[in-house]
This record gives sequence, C-alpha cells and structure tokens, in this order.
Amino acid sequence: MDAAFEQLLAFDPLGRGRGVVPHAARRYLVLDVFTDVPLQGNQLAVFLDGRGLPDQLMQKLARELNLSETVFLLAPRAGGVLRVRIFTPSEELPFAGHPVLGSAIVAAAALRREAVTLETELAEVPVSVTSTGGRVASGRMRQPIPSWRPFARERELLAALGVERSRLPVVAYDNGPTHVYVALDSEAAVAALRPDLRALSELGGIGTSCFAGSGQRWRTRMFAPALGVAEDPATGSAAGPLAVHLARHGLTDFGQEIEICQGSEVGRPSLLYARAEGSRERIERVEVAGDAVILGDGAMLV
Repeated sequence: MDAAFEQLLAFDPLGRGRGVVPHAARRYLVLDVFTDVPLQGNQLAVFLDGRGLPDQLMQKLARELNLSETVFLLAPRAGGVLRVRIFTPSEELPFAGHPVLGSAIVAAAALRREAVTLETELAEVPVSVTSTGGRVASGRMRQPIPSWRPFARERELLAALGVERSRLPVVAYDNGPTHVYVALDSEAAVAALRPDLRALSELGGIGTSCFAGSGQRWRTRMFAPALGVAEDPATGSAAGPLAVHLARHGLTDFGQEIEICQGSEVGRPSLLYARAEGSRERIERVEVAGDAVILGDGAMLV
C-alpha cells in the first residue's frame, strides 16, 4: 500500500514538476466536480495522503479550506483501493457524492486505472473513470441505495423555504447524509427561492433539495446551512435519491437517466446525471455520473 501512496504523491496533473515539498507538508489537489469547465461545478480538496492525521486536525484543515467538502485518502481496510474520509467545514460525512467522484478521478489517474472502489465510512463505492483529455475526466459511481421516510417537519420546512406546498410528498432520503425533497411548480420557482437559512438550520443536519422539471431534464438547488453549506453548487449524494424519488412517483421511468442542472444561482453551474433501477417496491441500483477538472495543487505545513 505504500507504493500506492508513492504514486499518489508523485502525481503531477499540472505538469509543472513537484518541486521541493517539505517533509511535514501534506499535498492536496483542488478540483471542480460535476463540470468540465474550470471555476464552475463544486469545489473539492483531496489530500493525497491522510495517513496519521488525527480526526481533529482533518476537521480543522477542512475548516481552513472552507470548501463544501475536503477529502483525505487513507489505506483501505477491506476490499477498496483506498479509503476516504469526507469533511464539511463543520462535520464529517459518512458519504457524499462529489467528494467520492473527485477522489476516484484523482486515484484512477494517479494509479493508472479505469475503475476504483473507494471505501467510505458508509460503504464501498465502485467508480468507473474515463479520461476525456488533459485534466478533465468523467466518472460514474454506484451509490449506496437510500432508505426513505416522510419528513415529519414538512410545515416548518416549507415555511423556511417560503413556499406554500410541494407537488410531491415531502420525503427524506438517507444514503449517509439525509436529503429532503420539495417539488416546485417550475424551474423559475426554483431559481426564485430565497430561503430563511437560520430557520432551515434549526431543522437539523439535513440537506433540502428543491427541484422542478420534466422528462430527462431537472433543475435543483440544495441548502444545508446546518452542515456549514448555505447552498451547494452540485450535490452528488442528492442526485441519486432524486432519481429514485422521481421514478417512485411516476415522473420518470426506472432505468431512465436524468440530467440535473444545479449551481447557477451561486455562480457555479454544474451538470449531474443520475439513474435509479428497480421498482417502487425494491430499488436495485443507483448511479450518478459527471465530469471533473483538476484545477490546482498545494501543500499544508501541519
């Protein structure tokens, strides 16, 4: 396993040479995920070798970088190529979408693989990766199948969002993080949302995913102020359950891949693809796909 980390630390996607990195420094890459355009999509930091870092220091580094999520690559414990730990600025997540996709793209490029399985704190996640040239690659991950339940505080949630109703039942899906889905009448209504973030944060550590659309194309916004993320530019962990939610309620077919646009309201347009296979009674497979571009690298003296 030391050889894998040697490859990771030697990975030079920007082609500028590693230079002199102090022994105590921790190298990380910065990616934009769910986009093939730099400075769009969802930002991600991936520390290439998180071995030996205490939990508290990982959390402080995530807070220092202040991105939606920061990932630390570690030696696997089971059948994965690597283990990942995922932190928002305020807490650790057992699973999240764009951190897993971005980490898999880094690992596949550094280790010269077309597929990797990453161990998250929730489950092993297989990801296939295709290079599209230069610093851009696309990945497709098989996500944990979510559980779901009616959301008990629907009235408070709608009031915090400033909307009167949801077109579909307001349901909470759990695939590590918990996302609650509110269906609005139009994409314009999604764009016009001005939620009360303080009221949303008082509902606990949930992500609130508001969406509208039809057929293959959907538009979403996701708010998670209690997790330190006021509005997320792209939410891979919410994309899979959205595909499940739509198919369960007959707005799409099981097995149909949907296109999800997100992030324009925060100046970081993103594009995600999701598909749920199975039936209303039994979900068999959930996949989420998208691109990522490696934007830069750095090191922390810790």
